Amino acid sequence: MKIALAQTNPLIGAFEQNLAMVLDRIDRAGQAGCRLVIFPELALCGYPPRDLLERPAFVEAHDRALADLVGRVNGTACIVGGLERCPGPGKPLFNSALCIDKGRVVFRARKQLLPTYDVFDEARYFEPGDASTVVVLDGLHFGLTVCEDIWVENSPYARNPVADLKSGCPELDFLVNISASPFHHGKLAERRHLFARICRQHHLPLLYVNQVGGQDSLVFDGHSMVVDATGSVTGAACGFDEHLLFVETGTWKVAGGREPEPDSIGQVLAALVLGLRDYLHKTGFGQAVLGLSGGIDSAVTAAIACRALGPENVLCVSLPSPYTSEASVEDARQLAANLGCAFRLMPIEPAMRAYGDILAPLFAGRDEDVTEQNLQARIRGNLLMALSNKFGSLLLATGNKSEMAVGYCTLYGDMSGGLAVLADVPKVMVYELARHLNRERQVIPGRILTRPPTAELKPGQLDQDDLPPYEILDPILAAYLEEQLGIDEIVGRGFDRRTVEDVVRRIRVNEFKRQQAPLGIKVTSKAFGYGRRYPVAQGFAG
Repeated sequence: MKIALAQTNPLIGAFEQNLAMVLDRIDRAGQAGCRLVIFPELALCGYPPRDLLERPAFVEAHDRALADLVGRVNGTACIVGGLERCPGPGKPLFNSALCIDKGRVVFRARKQLLPTYDVFDEARYFEPGDASTVVVLDGLHFGLTVCEDIWVENSPYARNPVADLKSGCPELDFLVNISASPFHHGKLAERRHLFARICRQHHLPLLYVNQVGGQDSLVFDGHSMVVDATGSVTGAACGFDEHLLFVETGTWKVAGGREPEPDSIGQVLAALVLGLRDYLHKTGFGQAVLGLSGGIDSAVTAAIACRALGPENVLCVSLPSPYTSEASVEDARQLAANLGCAFRLMPIEPAMRAYGDILAPLFAGRDEDVTEQNLQARIRGNLLMALSNKFGSLLLATGNKSEMAVGYCTLYGDMSGGLAVLADVPKVMVYELARHLNRERQVIPGRILTRPPTAELKPGQLDQDDLPPYEILDPILAAYLEEQLGIDEIVGRGFDRRTVEDVVRRIRVNEFKRQQAPLGIKVTSKAFGYGRRYPVAQGFAG
């Protein structure tokens, strides 16, 4: 049997658009001689729909789209991720994989394992399925699973849907998994390891189909693949783009595929570009604006924006203060020229004087401190927001994960914006991205890469005056945020105790800032945002 794996990029709730996309792929697969085409999880409504699932009108619109699809499937069967209503007690919906053939749903697999960790909250909406489903189509038997149902290695679940499939159907020919699995750095290797182990253990090939596209903070990377019974990947779809992959059962040879891609800084860059592009386009924006400080973070953000949107749709603005060096302005101007995007200069010294005059009576007798530094950031934020409002461009915040973690950022200042592109990118990785961007030609001026990081909010200021070197800070942050290690465990890795305690304290006391920050694009295993839910008022120090 010839089968197509349709890696699609849906828009949540755009049922007519998503249905048209599904029908188009079925038609193209049929023209290529396919008997079956397989789509990702919740392909009709998009993933994750979150609280839209609580709106009756949303579910009704889904039902109409599904009924339309069922009535138009004839000749080429399809498996599509969709919603089903739960008739009994419990949650009102199932997250299902529906096998449709000749105008009717012939098999259904209801997702059994509902993740509630990190960014997932499926038990809030769905009732778990209670049985594993074997599909029989033209004499072939295959086990049909939905996303988490195959993630059973080192899992917290008591049941194993894949093992149930094998024990319940000894004549099983292969496995199918439809997914909406978000990207993070290292996820590609995790998937390949898991799929290879499952295929070898059960002596079965696997067809894996994953959603692609940006959705709010999440990026779905695609990388759909075919894995044979020995655990070898026989072919894979491209990452970060829609793709139609063809496979012949029996030989498991793939047409239109490529070698599986390795985890790399290039994958992180592709995720950020796709996440930014889809966020703007899916929310109705066509252009972006950002402030260029002459530093590494805004430089990398600008380069990503130009890749995602085209340089003609990006405006970069330099907002120098009296403390901004000529080198910073020169580097910002050169960067914009290298990228080919628009550049404007807006000095903020007049606004600083005006603020100073207004506040002078109340500030009399008090020395300058971080208050005046924060005012500079807030003046810049106000001016950039004005440009965003006037021209209908989305303002991009440029701060990185390291700064967000320890509060080295200003509310209503450099945290202003509709999307924070680097919010989940540690500082050291920002430099890796910059070097990757400069591989073919120098996009980011060399001086930006070599100058010590500085906010330039007072004379001679450097980040390391207030923070540990990023080569020390970032591993501490990764251990605490991503590995969930405590202070003693991190110190046990060779870090200075006072430094670790100070970093952890900063993370804890700056939770209030992060909960007011714009959305950031998730590229690590634990990002700030709705995947990390900590109270603002709390007293646990460790």
